[in-house]
Amino acid sequence: MRAFARHGFIPAYAAFNLIGDADIRGRELLMALTGLNSRGYKNSTLLFNMARIFIARSPARALINPAWTGIAEPMWEPVQIRHRSAYYDAFFIEALLCFVDSGLASVDQSATSRRVIAEMVEFCLTTSREQVRSCDGTTISVITAIAPPPHPRFSRFFAGVKQDLGFGIYVPDCDTTACAFSAATQAGSTDPILNQPLLDLYAGYQVRGGVNEPLVTVPLNDTIDYEGGVVTWIDNLAGERPFGNDLDPTLNLDILEVSFRNFRRWNIIESPGRLATVRRIIGFQKRLAASGAFTDPRSHIYYLPELYCAYFGRCYAAFIALPLAAQRSIDPDGTLAFIRGRVLAYVQGELIACEMNVFDAALALIALAHLGAEPATFAPALHCILRHLGEGGRQGPFKAYEWNKMKTPTRILVGGPEVTSAFVLMGLVLARRAMMRGV
Repeated sequence: MRAFARHGFIPAYAAFNLIGDADIRGRELLMALTGLNSRGYKNSTLLFNMARIFIARSPARALINPAWTGIAEPMWEPVQIRHRSAYYDAFFIEALLCFVDSGLASVDQSATSRRVIAEMVEFCLTTSREQVRSCDGTTISVITAIAPPPHPRFSRFFAGVKQDLGFGIYVPDCDTTACAFSAATQAGSTDPILNQPLLDLYAGYQVRGGVNEPLVTVPLNDTIDYEGGVVTWIDNLAGERPFGNDLDPTLNLDILEVSFRNFRRWNIIESPGRLATVRRIIGFQKRLAASGAFTDPRSHIYYLPELYCAYFGRCYAAFIALPLAAQRSIDPDGTLAFIRGRVLAYVQGELIACEMNVFDAALALIALAHLGAEPATFAPALHCILRHLGEGGRQGPFKAYEWNKMKTPTRILVGGPEVTSAFVLMGLVLARRAMMRGV
């Protein structure tokens, strides 16, 4: 709330990791150089990767990329770029709704939270709205990743750098649209935009083996089977696709989650085409779980494996809230229950059994609580959070850790102290709710 009062929004931050991404090797570098549609972006990709060689072999490496504990990487404060996006606002809406619903917020805190939520819903559904063309030729409203200036709140310097790197046009994406629709639905919005069945749009961006695989022009994670997955970026009305396209597993969980929340509104059960789209995404997720590929960082573009686990928990919670008849229709083979078992095994057997930082611990709590784990298993994550309370110093209770990563042009981390605190808040509220049920 202090951050919102100070800035007029709750910020997230981006930071370049000059060491780069361990998943990016020569083969993946060539993919980026041939698959991206922006000359400036290609040039920056090449220059960043050349610079990495010198940084990695110099004493500066210890300063730029010191060792850390856990999986999520702390963000280097000197190079953080503050900005605003509908994707981040959607996340903060969910965190504040979790806080209000916890019963721990005071009357004033609840009133302030609801005012801020309403403002962020407006930013998501109105300020960031954009028209695109669906696969049937009709137009549909989606949510753009970065709204036009001045809404992203970039500094003048970085706005110029962004333009020079080929980011002058920022097309909408499937993830921001799904998360914004979901957050607005949870907040009780009645905006007519929510009546649009997004699955009709997503079906046109869903990969079908041997048919439209070229949709994925930057296949950095092509060790996984893309069949049934939905790609990231949406062509704008002018047909511009400045970055090329990729496919991320966690993004597809967000599509499932928003579909479960709107299954009645979008008549998913009654529409064979929409139901087929959902089932094919579930099939895509089943193969990831069965192979164990979801635990490999190389399988992901924008997220880490523990983020996948937390977001699967969020998706699964939306699924089991459906009527039983709807659950059986959507998932007749019990695939989501199968994935639940695999994710729980990974979280309990590896994530919380090894070293954790606060961000890892918060994600573990979210996954464990959503997936119905025994409250006794929460202990390692809770102890980690308590031990590190205050680590953020003047910036907040906790440090900034990577929430999203972008593998090109080098590795861009997105997060912030507000983001870490919001994830911790959600994890603690969900854990408390589960523990109270056992009292």
